[in-house]
Amino acid sequence: MSKALNFINPDELSMQCILIALNRFLQEKHGSKMAFLDGNPPERLCLPIVEHIQSLGGEVRLNSRVQKIELNDDGTVKNFLLTNGNVIDGDAYVFATPVDILKLQLPENWKEMAYFKRLEKLVGVPVINIHIWFDRKLKNTYDHLLFSRSSLLSVYADMSLTCKEYYNPNQSMLELVFAPAEEWISCSDSEIIDATMKELAKLFPDEISADQSKAKIVKYHVVKTPRSVYKTIPNCEPCRPLQRSPVEGFYLAGDYTKQKYLASMEGAVLSGKLCAQAIVQDYVLLAARGKGRLAEASMCP
Repeated sequence: MSKALNFINPDELSMQCILIALNRFLQEKHGSKMAFLDGNPPERLCLPIVEHIQSLGGEVRLNSRVQKIELNDDGTVKNFLLTNGNVIDGDAYVFATPVDILKLQLPENWKEMAYFKRLEKLVGVPVINIHIWFDRKLKNTYDHLLFSRSSLLSVYADMSLTCKEYYNPNQSMLELVFAPAEEWISCSDSEIIDATMKELAKLFPDEISADQSKAKIVKYHVVKTPRSVYKTIPNCEPCRPLQRSPVEGFYLAGDYTKQKYLASMEGAVLSGKLCAQAIVQDYVLLAARGKGRLAEASMCP
């Protein structure tokens, strides 16, 4: 459960995380329900979000990295300078990134503010996601997320059963979380696959062997994330920031910000909703700031 929640072993994890998760499972109507996308995330998750934003008049720009947060004399955000030289001006600015990226982009003027200084304790956890397509259907898998007893594999699922896009009555496709991954993140894909197959041979002794003399790999894909969700270690909870920063017009979203679902995709989504609520609550203030900037611009020669 520790590895499933935060990709680290229980001797590192804050037990507050376990207690909160158990509380959610017990008290919320669908707290223990597992669910899968019915296809790949870019098409089934990202694209619908983009289409929704565009339908409301918004714009999504890809390959537009922020190089620098430029500030006004009073320490508020002037604009976002992109690596391609473009400048993004706005009435409100939201930084919806992992905490490690935010820390790299923080302006020097902000780093000593207590709100941002507490972020130093929050660090992303490395994790590896593995997809393996086999030449046959594994018998001992289920239409569910499975918790592994392996020391290297956290959770896994046979996507040919759980996901409509990958459905296949004749061949299994396992998706696995390889964690803790700190000692493996710099290893080659083949080394990671070899270690994974040794672990799968223990979980499926009748169907999988490390040398592939039983089920054979048709293809595989290894995805490394050097910094994923924040590491939920003891005493990190007080360091998690609210979505509204002390800098007027600047907001944060991400699983590391204050919300009840801890380090998770659900937590990241909820943080976005809380961030949007904060912006709506600040609408009058933000609108006044926008009018003030327009007035200043019209007075300039």
